[in-house]
Amino acid sequence: MSVEFIGYIATQPGSEIHPRSGPAVQPEYVEKVARAHEEAGFDRALVAYHSNSPDSAFVASYAASVTTTLKFLVAHRPGFISPTVAARQFATLDVFTGGRIAVHIITGGDDQELRADGSFIGKDERYARTDEYLGVVRQEWTADKPFDHHGDYYQFEGAHSLVKSPQQPHIPLYFGGASRAALEVAGKHADVYALWGETYEQVRDIVKQVRAEAAKHGRTVRFSLSLRPILAETEEKAWARADNILERAKALAQASGFECREPPNEGSRRLLEAAAQGARLDKRLWTGIAGLLGAKGNSTALVGTAEQVAEALLDYYDLGITTFLIRGFDPLQDAIDYGKKLIPLTRELVARREQEKNEKVA
Repeated sequence: MSVEFIGYIATQPGSEIHPRSGPAVQPEYVEKVARAHEEAGFDRALVAYHSNSPDSAFVASYAASVTTTLKFLVAHRPGFISPTVAARQFATLDVFTGGRIAVHIITGGDDQELRADGSFIGKDERYARTDEYLGVVRQEWTADKPFDHHGDYYQFEGAHSLVKSPQQPHIPLYFGGASRAALEVAGKHADVYALWGETYEQVRDIVKQVRAEAAKHGRTVRFSLSLRPILAETEEKAWARADNILERAKALAQASGFECREPPNEGSRRLLEAAAQGARLDKRLWTGIAGLLGAKGNSTALVGTAEQVAEALLDYYDLGITTFLIRGFDPLQDAIDYGKKLIPLTRELVARREQEKNEKVA
């Protein structure tokens, strides 16, 4: 199986070591980053969703207009617009972009953030709502005639979409969330299950759980892993760069008044479990930033030369990971650098691994 690389498009410069600057939406920056990812050989780029962020679908639409082959992973939070409306919006966007859209379902684990958009129900109920929501979305995408739906959260009569995605059977659904309720919904609906950069043991465990949930519905699921590669010409220089990133992140966190708090979501807790084992795990997994900032989002890294990090990615590939979402602490320059060696090297190693498997079968 081929490997997929997903990058990250923000709407303004910034990271854990660079304070955000300028307006929240900077079209020229989005264009620059989108084109850099396309030229670097990324397959897709993620556009994130937060309760205070620019609309992800509109950002992806603009990024698609200034690129030709780059695909997009549009983060979307169920429950705030009708699933029938969302389904038609994404199908329309997919037609205009020539089939370059996938949707990343983020139900959300932070009660405080969800309340900012008006959702006050608990986590398990949110995932129950997501389950019903995705069932309706998929039916709207695929039904060839009007349908009715009478559920716990949504009621529809004669729902139908005239616009259909050029992708069959429908737009790919990526899914994030590591709680028990999340895994059950993922097994039922996800085409790709996304997890953050965990240890080999943790990845092996969650892949097994999601596959078991998917099997209950006669389905198979692919897997995505999110990491923050830190590259340099030598391993020594790469670790020195990681140390420098940690110091700069500490300084910026202190300057901004950041307070580390108990993470509200299971994914972050899993990263902190890894961080508690040490700053350097497995071959070259680094938990420094995750430990510093309470594993707030994608925050673990692979550190080393491009060759060494590619070999570590191959280890994850052997555990069932076929998609890597990678972004750097110097977002634009790192995306460019990943395209020079890391992405092509990893593709080469994966192709070689697949050839070895085929030769063994033959």
